[in-house]
Amino acid sequence: MDQQNRSSLTEFILMGVTKQAELQAPLLGVFLIIYTITVVGNLGMIILTQVDSRLHTPMYFFIKHLAFIDLGNSTVICPKMLVNFVVDQNTISYYACATQLAFFLMFIISEFFILSAMAYDRYLAICNPLLYNVIMSQRLCYMLVGIPYLYSTFQALMFTIKIFTLTFCGSNVISHFYCDDIPLLLMLCSNAQEIELLVILFSAFNLISSLLIILMSYILILIAIFQMCSAESRKKAFSTCGSHLMVVVVFYGSLLFMYMQPNSTHSFDTDKMASVFYTLVIPMLNPLIYSLRNKEVKNAFQRVLKNKCKLSI
Repeated sequence: MDQQNRSSLTEFILMGVTKQAELQAPLLGVFLIIYTITVVGNLGMIILTQVDSRLHTPMYFFIKHLAFIDLGNSTVICPKMLVNFVVDQNTISYYACATQLAFFLMFIISEFFILSAMAYDRYLAICNPLLYNVIMSQRLCYMLVGIPYLYSTFQALMFTIKIFTLTFCGSNVISHFYCDDIPLLLMLCSNAQEIELLVILFSAFNLISSLLIILMSYILILIAIFQMCSAESRKKAFSTCGSHLMVVVVFYGSLLFMYMQPNSTHSFDTDKMASVFYTLVIPMLNPLIYSLRNKEVKNAFQRVLKNKCKLSI
């Protein structure tokens, strides 16, 4: 009977960002602009850090992977949402929903630990500048990126397989604008206590462990900065980690806002707004933060433009 019920469910209905019809057209325009900026910004950052040899450093290696994660995270969600705005039919197939959930989890979990790796990189650059190039070798860089990818892929597949091998019953309406694990768990009619507990434990571990690494890194960075003799050295040290710190505050701030709300004020509407921020807005902001606040990125962009102009002439 369970297998029959599961096989009869071929699609889900996504409730979307809002039910108000008058907001559909303006939101389509807003999210189309956001996604366009996200694609151009992150793809530009990936290409720039790849083609400019002066950006072949550990810091920009991590920035490139952060841009890849942000681009992937936004692409998993936004195009489907834009299509739903146009056709006014918020349906997603069973297997497309499972695929969207798996990739979303993989990218969002990877972002936690890529940001942690970037904090560790800044700690080494400021606190151990003489040994920085020795410690932050190419092998270590690949490990600090590869391990989060493997870990996030394992976790994404585990949750997706566990959820989609259980039985959905009742309504097939997902109270969200994309396939997320929490709304899907609420639709399960079979015993879901085990997967719910796993989601809570892994989510808490991902958030707390990555945030602790970042906090410890920045505490040590602050101690090192305050021990510096000259104001110029302090200013330079702050500037090297300012962009990353801003990205961390925005990313973790939106997540903590969603998770730390009291039950009395917690609702799916506030979850949606927080989700819009960390799945669509933050991937747009990150390349802007790194490009607008970083002289090396600006100079690299100017060099690429000059080289193109010379080749065209």
